[in-house]
Amino acid sequence: MHNGADPNLVEVALLTADACSAISRRLRTSALEGLVGATGNMNIQGEVQKPLDVIANQLFLDACKTTDSISYAVSEELDCEVLISTSGKYALIFDPLDGSSNLDVNVTVGSIFSVLPATVPEDLLQVGRKQVFAGFASYGPATSLFITFGHQVDLFTLNSEQDWELTRSGITVPDEYREFAINHSRQRFWLAETRSYIDDCLSGEEGPAGKRYNSRWVGSMVAEIQRILTRGGVFLYPLDKETSKTGGRLRLLYEANPIAFLLAAAGGIATTGRENILDLLPQSLHQRVPVIAGSMAEVFRASGYYSRMAQS
Repeated sequence: MHNGADPNLVEVALLTADACSAISRRLRTSALEGLVGATGNMNIQGEVQKPLDVIANQLFLDACKTTDSISYAVSEELDCEVLISTSGKYALIFDPLDGSSNLDVNVTVGSIFSVLPATVPEDLLQVGRKQVFAGFASYGPATSLFITFGHQVDLFTLNSEQDWELTRSGITVPDEYREFAINHSRQRFWLAETRSYIDDCLSGEEGPAGKRYNSRWVGSMVAEIQRILTRGGVFLYPLDKETSKTGGRLRLLYEANPIAFLLAAAGGIATTGRENILDLLPQSLHQRVPVIAGSMAEVFRASGYYSRMAQS
């Protein structure tokens, strides 16, 4: 607000942080409360919901309902948008619990969120560059909150009193990039472009990049992106022979767009392999897209394989 931000937007940002704090508290005691396993219900994505998927979604909705600044809420767990206030100026779009398959083994999960100016449902389908606030929380050994209003990325950490403390400001994606994250169990579905890029990475110092890479895969997008913001590298969930039927794996509005917006503010980038994520015009609330995200030079190098293959 000191820098001239809309007070209504600041309120939405604070409520988003409150929702993440509430989710963090529930996660700490979830095993003691028996909140493990699956519910037996399916969400709109065709995925089996975990009890904490449902709880996290409700905590976000409860936070939304405490203000008139939010017009609509859009969630991975819900079929369509939820009208919050007819006088609201902003839509809060969120994946309430990313990586929830990791819950039962106590591995990092997170929440991803995006805010768009929106007063009517049609406003929800805007290009990612129209976002005014975005970020994610990661629930690991510490609860971290990475946020941007579009100009810089700041990191807050939840302290023992459940207050957010600013721990890093003006984060930039490191240029050094010796790590890539991809789900190798999908190798049989990979397109030739993906296979060539990964083969070249694994060829080490003798390969085109002239250096040795480490492979990482957590199964939680927030954990992968947090590592990239700290150490550099690239995250890939590219189009393959199976996901080409749906256009990709990750959801544009509440996964790809907020991560792309955050990375852009930190000097990184996210693409489909051929287009900048932030330039995509969404066609539906749950549209899926391929994602290659991380250090700018490495994303460009990876994306180059798709461009060359397309031209040949």
